[in-house]
Amino acid sequence: MFDAGRHRAQAAQAQAQYDEQVAGYRNAVLTAYQEVEDNLAALHRLEQESISESAAVTATARALQQAEYRYKAGLVTYLEVATTETTALQAQLSRVSILNRRMDASVLLVKALGGGWRTAPLGRIDGSAETYAIRTH
Repeated sequence: MFDAGRHRAQAAQAQAQYDEQVAGYRNAVLTAYQEVEDNLAALHRLEQESISESAAVTATARALQQAEYRYKAGLVTYLEVATTETTALQAQLSRVSILNRRMDASVLLVKALGGGWRTAPLGRIDGSAETYAIRTH
């Protein structure tokens, strides 16, 4: 009959464990929401950057074409063509970098949403190596 408060201590311990688990779950959910929101924002920002960079690639390609025409006409030295080509290549490299970051953000978004990938063999293309497809589940 007299347990010196053992039942109360066990109940308090169980309540404390429950509160700890609830806090851990709440933290996990809030972290997941934050990751989803961060990656959605990153995708939106990178989409805008991609649009701007695509315009820059188009503009530098036109500038390169014009520099080549001027060089062929004998109006400028090849140095202008080379400089313009360097600028065009830097714009293309920047566009690829943005595309890579967009893909990374997409993968992180799928991961934050709880998705994943499985590889599945598709068969052999040339008889020597297998190809794999990545599928989300």
